[in-house]
Amino acid sequence: MIDPGKKAPSFSLPDQAGKLHSLADYAGRPVVLYFYPKDDTPGCTKESCAFQDNLPKFKKSKAAVVGVSVLDSASKAKFAAKYGLTFALLADDDHSMMEQYGVWQEKSMYGKKYMGVARTTYLIGGDGKVVKRWDGVKVDGHAEEVLAAVQEL
Repeated sequence: MIDPGKKAPSFSLPDQAGKLHSLADYAGRPVVLYFYPKDDTPGCTKESCAFQDNLPKFKKSKAAVVGVSVLDSASKAKFAAKYGLTFALLADDDHSMMEQYGVWQEKSMYGKKYMGVARTTYLIGGDGKVVKRWDGVKVDGHAEEVLAAVQEL
């Protein structure tokens, strides 16, 4: 995990349209980088739709919202189209970026251990440093909580 005050690792990943995004593309403005487990699942859909609903308010603060999960760009495109998501959804299908950000973790379900995405959100300042990190995110009210932190910048 990257602690507040530390430089956020750079990345370059394709979005739902296949366009590459890197952290440097957002220099000078805040970035909300949220990691979610899987496209088109109930919790991830609710979280992504909440960010979409609040997107005009994030844009007022000049903040970019970027979602990241496993699965490829085609899956992201289908997910974005189904729910009208207009911000970048990055495909980290080899989970290399997630490993850099410390969100690719061992999880457990029904006693079985496996590797997966820990629902985590980073707020990165315009200087490329982590301002705040939310671990073990609970979806309800999360987008609004992140928006409040953005507006305090």
